[in-house]
Amino acid sequence: MKEVIAIVKPFLAERVLEALKFAPLEACTVREVKGYGRQKSYLDAYGDSEYSLAFLPKVEIQLWVDDARVDEVINAITSVARTGRMGDGKIFVLPAAAAEE
Repeated sequence: MKEVIAIVKPFLAERVLEALKFAPLEACTVREVKGYGRQKSYLDAYGDSEYSLAFLPKVEIQLWVDDARVDEVINAITSVARTGRMGDGKIFVLPAAAAEE
């Protein structure tokens, strides 16, 4: 079992979830998050302080998938979420223990 965490742009989240509609998932959670990555130009002057980081809105989609189906799920996510521009997001794949019911 693997845990797949996809962090995508908010306007692409619905398209990613639609692409995953028929994917072989064990479970899925979705939440709104904020953060920054390599967008070094997203620094804003804030009051009297020098700079503060401007966090960008993202959507985190957390999935649990059988080991054999991870590549299929990643391909479904990247096919709709990749725009080729900076800030597309990240996909993390982590080992996950089986869940107890």
